[in-house]
Amino acid sequence: MSYRPRRLALSLATLGMSGYGLYAAARGLIDLAAQHDFEIIIGLALVVFGLILIVAAALVRVVIPGGLALAIGAMLGLQAVAIHNAVHLYGDAAILPQVALGCAAAALVTLAVYGSRGITEDTRRG
Repeated sequence: MSYRPRRLALSLATLGMSGYGLYAAARGLIDLAAQHDFEIIIGLALVVFGLILIVAAALVRVVIPGGLALAIGAMLGLQAVAIHNAVHLYGDAAILPQVALGCAAAALVTLAVYGSRGITEDTRRG
């Protein structure tokens, strides 16, 4: 049985998580530097959760136990910050962008789970 599709899924999940983490960290740094209307704590939270997601993406790629849980935690933190920012920007948390962000995170987790199952089964067989 070929594990190429599973490895591709794992690579796509890793790239997606890394990109999301880089975007969040860069946006947090820009918010901190430009002193927008957001609080300093929220800018720092974006940077920290983004960096955690980047590290977790590397752990997901090499199938380290706990790497996916760390990535899920970082994405949940970024989701919470996104809801906070939406309320500050628009006065209300719009449902559609939050659901879209959650679905994208769920898709990344699904790809990672699908890919890691094939890799771990392959290494157990020898």
